[in-house]
Amino acid sequence: MNHTFYSFRRCPYAMRARLALAVSLQTVNLREIILQQKPSEMLTVSAKGTVPVLQLTDGTVLDESLDIMAWALEKSDPDGWLKNDLSEMLTLIDENDFEFKPWLDKYKYAERFPEYPVSYYRQQAEDFIFILENRLVNKPYLFGENISLADMAIFPFIRQFSGVDKNSFEQSPYVNVKTWLDNLINSSLFEQIMEKYPLWLESGEQISFP
Repeated sequence: MNHTFYSFRRCPYAMRARLALAVSLQTVNLREIILQQKPSEMLTVSAKGTVPVLQLTDGTVLDESLDIMAWALEKSDPDGWLKNDLSEMLTLIDENDFEFKPWLDKYKYAERFPEYPVSYYRQQAEDFIFILENRLVNKPYLFGENISLADMAIFPFIRQFSGVDKNSFEQSPYVNVKTWLDNLINSSLFEQIMEKYPLWLESGEQISFP
């Protein structure tokens, strides 16, 4: 019996979890869902109703993406994602999750927040983009020469930001962030975890990462 993993392909939280499951070579029963029709079985496992959710074979439920990443990387961390200062990495990830992400949502769905123009929400989100830009000066990744937990936990959200207005992003001055993002998006690992699978209805699709 394998672990059961509920995911939604385009969700950045689910992406970061899938990245960790993939690099650590974990085998799971993938249940790809659509958020508008959340299966009752998933809601029974996790009443939060958000993805990702990982139910381990012993019944333990992990329904926070970073907890899933930590679980997977504790099993196996072949590329050394945890080698850098964990506290510093988590601080940067918190900035992404609790400061950047709310502005990203308002930028992406500006019509729902008519208090300010879309340009205002973009500018607020860009504060974090420039933090990353400065970290990437003279190095390919956020914590040096090698990919870290922070890179993989953050870049799915920057990818989402880049897609809101692609022309504006391409014309933006954050050259380092664009190079960093392109490298991660075009990696074989990201291509692997973005493969499309049938929606789960009554039986899960068993897959192995990779």
